[in-house]
Amino acid sequence: MCRCALRRWPVAEMDEGARRKAMEWPPPSTSPSLVVRSPRQTVSLIRNRRPHRDWDNSTRSPSFAARDHGPKPSEVYGFVGSITTAMATAVYLAWAYTPEPVLRSLGITYYPSKYWALAVPSFVIVAVALSMAIYMGLNFVATPPPTSFSTIFDENSRERMTFSPAMEEEMPIEPISDISIDQINDLMFGGR
Repeated sequence: MCRCALRRWPVAEMDEGARRKAMEWPPPSTSPSLVVRSPRQTVSLIRNRRPHRDWDNSTRSPSFAARDHGPKPSEVYGFVGSITTAMATAVYLAWAYTPEPVLRSLGITYYPSKYWALAVPSFVIVAVALSMAIYMGLNFVATPPPTSFSTIFDENSRERMTFSPAMEEEMPIEPISDISIDQINDLMFGGR
């Protein structure tokens, strides 16, 4: 069967140039990315292919679907950090719980003393507890005693201003001010 019959062109009505184009398969108008003639051409097409960009006309930038989808650096650092922590913990536990003769039989002769397997975690726990105690102690030292007037007012205190009826029309919202200790006592204890 002739390839010309597949294209439904009568061969007798064509001139010589048209007949050559009709006999040629696939037609030259076909996109080169759809036609593959040899494995070598396939490899060259893959190398030369450009990534498809779907442009959004409103922003003149590639749409979300066309952007590079890869891990963020923070995710990579977190992953590497978690893997490193897990491996370090496994090595530490293996070193701490494996007897010395077993380590020597495996050919591992250079390792720290087993004393440090307990000493380092103990030092870390004590250091964290002491740092929390010191932090709380510094806060207590910096806090004035309850009898000090600085717990009631200081240089940043603002007294409530009294307004005349004429001024209230100009200033409908009162400025920020502190409530005096007399008003607080009156509200809490009801003028007893």
